[in-house]
Amino acid sequence: MYEKEKDLARALARRSISRRELIDRVGKAGLSASAAYYFMGRAGTEAMAQDFDWKQHAGKSVKLLLNKHPYADAMIANIQAFKDLTGMDVTYDVFPEDVYFDKVTAALSSGSSEYDAFMTGAYMTWTYGPAGWAVDLAEFINDPAKTAPNWNWDDFLPGLRASTAWDGVPGSELGSGDAKQWCIPWGFELNNISYNRVMFEKAGLATPNNMSELMEVAAKAQADLGGPYGIGVRGSRSWATIHPGFLSGYANFDQKDLVMQDGVLKAAMNTDVSKSFHKDWVKMIQDSGPRDWSTYTWYQVGTDLGAGASAMIFDADILGYFMNGGDNAEAGNLGYAAFAANPEASAPTPNVWIWSLAMSTYAKDKDAAWTFMQWASSQEHALFGAREMDFVNPVRQSVWDDEAFTNRIKSNYPGYVEQFQASAPGSKIYFTPQPLFFDLTTEWASMLQQMVANEVPVDEGLDQLAESVDRQLKDAGLG
Repeated sequence: MYEKEKDLARALARRSISRRELIDRVGKAGLSASAAYYFMGRAGTEAMAQDFDWKQHAGKSVKLLLNKHPYADAMIANIQAFKDLTGMDVTYDVFPEDVYFDKVTAALSSGSSEYDAFMTGAYMTWTYGPAGWAVDLAEFINDPAKTAPNWNWDDFLPGLRASTAWDGVPGSELGSGDAKQWCIPWGFELNNISYNRVMFEKAGLATPNNMSELMEVAAKAQADLGGPYGIGVRGSRSWATIHPGFLSGYANFDQKDLVMQDGVLKAAMNTDVSKSFHKDWVKMIQDSGPRDWSTYTWYQVGTDLGAGASAMIFDADILGYFMNGGDNAEAGNLGYAAFAANPEASAPTPNVWIWSLAMSTYAKDKDAAWTFMQWASSQEHALFGAREMDFVNPVRQSVWDDEAFTNRIKSNYPGYVEQFQASAPGSKIYFTPQPLFFDLTTEWASMLQQMVANEVPVDEGLDQLAESVDRQLKDAGLG
């Protein structure tokens, strides 16, 4: 059955026909677009097998530690393709995010060899790498005996390659000098505006273009819509409150968390420009944010948008993506817009969260683990996830160039591709890499809570924060 279509897949693998021609021919045979993508997947698998020995570790098994996430769901849905390609087996444990990172830390800090590879955020590798818990993947990436020639490291977006590499020297630039590749990007999120198109039309609102307009639009939405609040942003006492919309807007004004002065790190969040931005951010939350903002995490920000409780969010673009589907009350009503907080900025500069793949130093068979990691991060798997699943945002330029993927997104997620294209060139991690990252950003979030609650004036609060940060840096031998 489908022998002719399989022949077409093989022709695509040989590049004798184009993807568009394969889709057309499969359609004329009475099969669905999904069937066409299936055959394209077969073509990709066959193409991968043509110039690299994917069977060199046949019979071996790797075990993964995974966070419950659509990226992991897409991998699990496609895992048979890996088994067919390599003759290897894969087992995995999946945990929800509220306990996941504790599981990773426990496994790595104990020297456990139970897991060969694991999902991680790039920030976490600032601890894992220098501690000796994660493998520098450059040795695998640069070894043609271990990495397929068509894996194409240069296809990964450059800001993500750099943001997942660090030399371990506090304050040094990510991706520079002798940086070690502690992980490889797998999927990521940048931070922009997701908004309710129906609410905006009802209230006569246009998408904001800078911080002042964001405050005005949020306040008008709250005043005119008769129920929903104006804007959702995170507010819990956690580093995760600082890294999404807040830091994306902050960085757009060319503000830093820390700076290097005379060879030591110093706090930089109490400049005049920073104080002005903080005042606007605090007022926006006070005037137009949720009543219990100080409890808000990714989950509350997203579910309020999906339920119609908020008019917009300034947070991860993929959070807005997920809220536009499923059984959310506002599914189909959401739109997306790029956002540069600074009216003088030429483009957005979103801070990013990068879900990545890393290899445990204690992996039983590192070569076998790398075989899995390069398949899971391959163009072929990324195309499957992007076309068939919710594997957004892809980390490869070739996937963003794929019409089957972008056409699907454009038809169901108005403005999503456009906001990404406007923002991707300036998207990267804008934090200064250093070992106190989680402690200092959590304290920053705590101070932000005090400002919003009018417990401390913004100017005074930022001076207090900078003094505390400088003291902690000095105590740690960094300042």
